[in-house]
Amino acid sequence: MASHRKWSPTGTRIAGIRTPALATAALTSVALLSQTANAAPSADSKPSIEEVEKKVDDLYHQAEAATEKYNATREKTAQQRKRVDSLLDDVAQRTEKLNTAREELGSFAAAQYRTGASAPDTATLLLADNPQDYFDQTQLMDRLTSRQKVAVDDYVTEQAATTKKRAEASQSLQTLTTTQSALKTSKADVQRKLAAARDLLSKLTAEEKARLAAIEKKKQEAADRKAAELAQQQAAAEKKAQEAAAQQQTGSGTSGTTGSAGTSGSSATDSSYTAKADKALAFARTQIGKPYVWGATGPGSYDCSGLTQASWKAAGVDLPRTTWDQVNVGTTVPLSDIKPGDLVFFYDDISHVGLYVGNGMMIHAPKPGAYVREESIFYGGESIIHSVVRPA
Repeated sequence: MASHRKWSPTGTRIAGIRTPALATAALTSVALLSQTANAAPSADSKPSIEEVEKKVDDLYHQAEAATEKYNATREKTAQQRKRVDSLLDDVAQRTEKLNTAREELGSFAAAQYRTGASAPDTATLLLADNPQDYFDQTQLMDRLTSRQKVAVDDYVTEQAATTKKRAEASQSLQTLTTTQSALKTSKADVQRKLAAARDLLSKLTAEEKARLAAIEKKKQEAADRKAAELAQQQAAAEKKAQEAAAQQQTGSGTSGTTGSAGTSGSSATDSSYTAKADKALAFARTQIGKPYVWGATGPGSYDCSGLTQASWKAAGVDLPRTTWDQVNVGTTVPLSDIKPGDLVFFYDDISHVGLYVGNGMMIHAPKPGAYVREESIFYGGESIIHSVVRPA
């Protein structure tokens, strides 16, 4: 008997309507064309110079943030390595003392064996995992001489201390290994971002590089104008303050004397800071022209926080290594009150810092491929200035 099977047309169902295979193919083609239209630009299309400039700036900014992370991790690694070395030295010394105590107990055990005394007790003590438990169970201490008791006490104490220090050293070694792995990751992150920036720049034609240089020049001119404006504002504010101080000194009575004393105290503080700031700035000026190298603290090259740390160290002030820590040292002041020697921090993630020299300018180590230089604090616009800190 012939098979009677219902005919089922090929195709798909759309909203309850069965469509033939040809229509399905057409719909698929339309979908693919739509996806292609919404896809990323082809490899032949190139970003504009403005887009390249922004992307390169972003990559350098990310590299600086990664550099500060690297600096913090490297500093932590150094501290942990120092701790591990100290613990290992301690373990070695305690092991030597433990061996000495063990040898002394061994001599007692040998003497006891020769005289037929309780040799097994003392010998078992030397092999016991926990000598104190062994004492509690056997009451060995009751059968020892005073000299033997001292030797046993020394042995127990040294074994407990050595066991504890070995555990600490083992834990510290594990922590150090973890930190070293993080350090390696941070280093690779910096290198990856710098390589991406170099790759973008390497693809520019001579004409495009010239246009990029023109954009940078316009930004620098705008930053210089902004620095000049700040210098004028500060000069006007200082003149106004001097006039107010002069009027106060010409006043009569007690208020004049009090005002003078207050001014004198403030002047002494300002003078002390100025003296230190002058030393920091003098050092920074001698570093101009040296290359930016991420992770470097001198004397041949610097990154941004390495330069500010070295500059203030020349003035006798110890700053932490990273921008994230330096921003918390000293007193935060408004931009309008900025003075030479102050630290200027940039970006929301506080990944860059410069040393203010006055007139809206700073000395800083800008970025890879650049050199320590004097530049407007508005080099990236006023919006990227995070804060100003007076470190001493």
